[in-house]
Amino acid sequence: MNNPSTATPQRLIAIDWSGRIDASGQRRHIWSGIWTRAADGSTTIRLEAGRTRDEVAVWLIGLAAETPSMVVSIDCCFSYPAWFLTEHGAATVFDFWQKVSSGHGEQWLARDCADERFWGKPRKRPEQFCGPGYRRMLRATDWDNKVAQALEGGDPLRAAKMKGIQPKSPFQIGGSGSVGTGSLRAMPFLLRLHEAGFRVWPFESAKLIGKHPQPLLVEMYTRLMTGAVSKSNEQARSTYLKSRRKTDPIYAPISRAVMAKALASEDAFDALVSTMEMLRHAQEFAKLKATKDETLRLESITWRPGVTG
Repeated sequence: MNNPSTATPQRLIAIDWSGRIDASGQRRHIWSGIWTRAADGSTTIRLEAGRTRDEVAVWLIGLAAETPSMVVSIDCCFSYPAWFLTEHGAATVFDFWQKVSSGHGEQWLARDCADERFWGKPRKRPEQFCGPGYRRMLRATDWDNKVAQALEGGDPLRAAKMKGIQPKSPFQIGGSGSVGTGSLRAMPFLLRLHEAGFRVWPFESAKLIGKHPQPLLVEMYTRLMTGAVSKSNEQARSTYLKSRRKTDPIYAPISRAVMAKALASEDAFDALVSTMEMLRHAQEFAKLKATKDETLRLESITWRPGVTG
């Protein structure tokens, strides 16, 4: 059996993301949960906020130079449906990120955007994404995680995690729970980290162990980590965390100060729980392989325990 100290990354970070355009909003809503294993084997768990997207990028690049055996999960969509990338001439997701970064992302987010496929308050979902076209607005990984498990033959345990949650599309850029804004504003950030040496799963295999490890980025969906809990309710967060603290050994080392932050903020709660679930399955990250599926190579895969490529 592999020694956990050599088979797992040295640092795990879960970032609860935000597409807010204002710096103060970013500093309030972007939370990072950080688990670190020191050279002597001791570990620490922290929760931090107060950084803008640009500042998070600088911070992560600095941490990667210090501990390159590091996995960072980010709560956003890394891509769009494959047909949309093909429409824009993107042969790879990195081509698409370049296009988004060149100004297309903010054009699509503008209220006067001519492309009606980007919708959300005050725009209604376009007709082409209704009825038979509903699935077209979702990536394969979105359909699998958010819809398919509730259908006949699906996994009831996975379906339970999505109970009460309306599936969201990266094309939705307004309204409650929209993911498109944060995702489009994440793509220049992701491109910056990739150019700084971060590998990105599932487009690239992990290289976390060995003489020359490289940091790894994975797409995360916090609902798959927390399960069905009313995260906006402080009492529900408290009940969840207290129960975990009593029954789940992996939560035992969390300090009172960190617990207090998670109780006080839904974003901090998501970051902490996601970090702990990453830690629970930490030995899986080094096994992640680049997907060979042509659709998923464009669309990305949302990481969850048990998925390797």
